[in-house]
Amino acid sequence: MHLKTTGGTNPRPRLAATTLVLAVVIVAGCGGSRESASQTAARVNKDDITVHQINFVLQQQRGVQPGQAEVVGRQILERLIDQQLALQKADDLKLDRDPKVVQQLESARRDVLARAYLEKISEGVPRPTPQEIHRYYEDEPALFRERRVYSLQELVIEASPEQAGELKARLNRDPSLPNFVEHLKQVGLRYTGSQVVRGAEQLPLANVKAFARMQPGSLLTQTVPAGLQVIAIVDARDQPVDEKSAGPAIEQFILNDRKRSIVEDNLKAMRAQASIEYVGKFAKDAPAAAAPASAPAPAPAASADALDASAIGKGLGIK
Repeated sequence: MHLKTTGGTNPRPRLAATTLVLAVVIVAGCGGSRESASQTAARVNKDDITVHQINFVLQQQRGVQPGQAEVVGRQILERLIDQQLALQKADDLKLDRDPKVVQQLESARRDVLARAYLEKISEGVPRPTPQEIHRYYEDEPALFRERRVYSLQELVIEASPEQAGELKARLNRDPSLPNFVEHLKQVGLRYTGSQVVRGAEQLPLANVKAFARMQPGSLLTQTVPAGLQVIAIVDARDQPVDEKSAGPAIEQFILNDRKRSIVEDNLKAMRAQASIEYVGKFAKDAPAAAAPASAPAPAPAASADALDASAIGKGLGIK
C-alpha cells in the first residue's frame, strides 16, 4: 500500500478528523435517539451495522478528505447493508460448513495473523533524517533533478526462450519497431501492444538509469513470464522535481525499505531456528537451507520497485 502524503504533513490527523466527522454525521442523522448512543448506523433485519464498522472500512480508503466524509460514509453503509443481507442468506444455507468456505476462512485468518505479526515487529522503525532524504535525492538524479517523463510503446510477445533469443537478435539487426511488428505477424507469434506515458518514478528502479541514457527511438528488451517485452521510447521530456516536493515520497520509500529489511531478517532468523522438513514430492531437490520466500510486507508498506508516483508526480500533470 502506498501511503500518500503531501507537503510533508502527517496524514494521521486528517484520517482521525475524517473518522470523527463521519461519526458525528451518522449519529446526527439518527436524530439523537437511543440507537445513536450505541453507535448503530442501520439495522438489517435483526442485525446492527455500527459506525465502528463504517469507520474501519473508511480507514482502508485512501485520499478521503474530511469534507467527503458524509458521502463516502453513506456509500460504505450501503455496501455493508448489501454485505449483511448476503451474509444472512449464507448463514441460512450454512455455507460456513462448506469445505471450500472453511478453507478460505482459515486461509484469511492465517494471512491476517501473519501480517499482524509482521506489522508488529516493524513498529518503531526510525524515520529517515533530513540528511538521509537529501542524500537519496542527490544519489538519484534520474528520479528527481533530471527526471524525465516518457511516452512509450510496449509489446509483450508470447515466445519460448529460443524464440525470444531470435527476436532479440533480429532487433539488433533492424531496430525498426514497425518492421518488427510486421515480422511477428508473418511468423504468427501472438503479441499485445499498448502506448503509455510514465514518469521515471513509475519505472522499475533497476531500469531508471538505463532509460535516462536512452533517446527517442531507442528500444529496450527484457524477458517476462509470457516471453519477451519490447519497449520503445517514442518521446522523452524533462520534468524535474525539486527536493521539497520529492521529500515525502523519499521519506516513505526509505521507511518502507527499512520495514521490509526488518521483516526479511526476522523471517531468516526464524527459519534458521525452526525445524523445517520437506515431505513427499516436495522433498525432492529441496534446498538445504531454504531462504524465505519474498516476505509479505507489513500492510502500510509500499512496493520496493518504485517510489510513490502520485506523490512525486503531484502537480506535474502525471495521472
